[in-house]
This record gives sequence, structure tokens and C-alpha cells, in this order.
Amino acid sequence: MADLVAALGLASARIYAAFGSKEELFREAIALYQAKEGGFGARALDEEPTAQQAFARTMREAVDLYTRPGKPHGCMVVTAATTCAAENEPIQEWLAQVRRQRTAAIIERLKRAVREGELKRETDVQALGDYLSTVLNGLSVQARDGVPRKRLHALGNLALETLAQNRAR
Repeated sequence: MADLVAALGLASARIYAAFGSKEELFREAIALYQAKEGGFGARALDEEPTAQQAFARTMREAVDLYTRPGKPHGCMVVTAATTCAAENEPIQEWLAQVRRQRTAAIIERLKRAVREGELKRETDVQALGDYLSTVLNGLSVQARDGVPRKRLHALGNLALETLAQNRAR
């Protein structure tokens, strides 16, 4: 809160008056992040004509976002509150739900790819979706830990190769 007070130049009482609590302020910050830069994956899944293109864009944009110079590295939803004090468990669970929803969106896009004949009918979309979600979460952690952009792009490309192995012929 001290950092926020210093950055905004507002008294903490005014910040609490605007948001009600630290938890609500944090939820608002996550919502803003997802509506803007953090929503790159949802936009790619919606906008790209094929799953391969959607996930290629998602992996590329993830690495680019997670490694921006002069900005915190990683994904705010992945790195925030993965471990926290007992009083913050509701936020921890809420963020876990947000991550589960992102995984569900990935799985739904893969189901669509199967229906449209892009992926083999026998594709295990649950496992593939969980895998792609895990890679995206891992990219965030690796970026936060300082792994260079080039290596993260290579990792994303390996995940895309796995997706390509399930393409219908």
C-alpha cells in the first residue's frame, strides 16, 4: 500500500474510499490487466481463424508481454498470490479460478478445432489444453526468473509442434 500511495500521490484513506479494500483494488487491477495487455490470449483464440494460428499468436504475445523491458516480468494472474498468508486465501482461490477459466477457454478452442476438422477427432483436447495452459503459465514463471526471450520463444515453438502433431491430415 505504501508503494501505491507514493505512486499515486494519494492518501491511503482516499484509495480505500475509492475501492473499499485492498482486495477490491487488487481485483480491479486484475480486471484492467485482463481487459488490456493480459487479455492477449483470449483475443487470439477469438480472432484467429485456426487453432494453430491462435496458439502461435498466443505463445508469441505471451513471451513478448512477459519479457517487456522496464516492466515486471511474467503474467500478473500467474505470479500474483500463488502463495500468500491465510487472510489472502480468498484472493488466491479467485486467481486460481481465473487461471482455470483460461484453461477452459483453451480447451473450448481445441474442441472447436476438432469440430471444424482442423484437429484429429481422437485428439485428447483436455490433455492438450491442460498442456498448453501449463506451458503458458510456465513461460510466465520462467520470464519472471529471467530466462531470455529467445529461449522462451523456443519453448513456445515446442508446444506448437505438439499441437501440430494433432492436425487432421
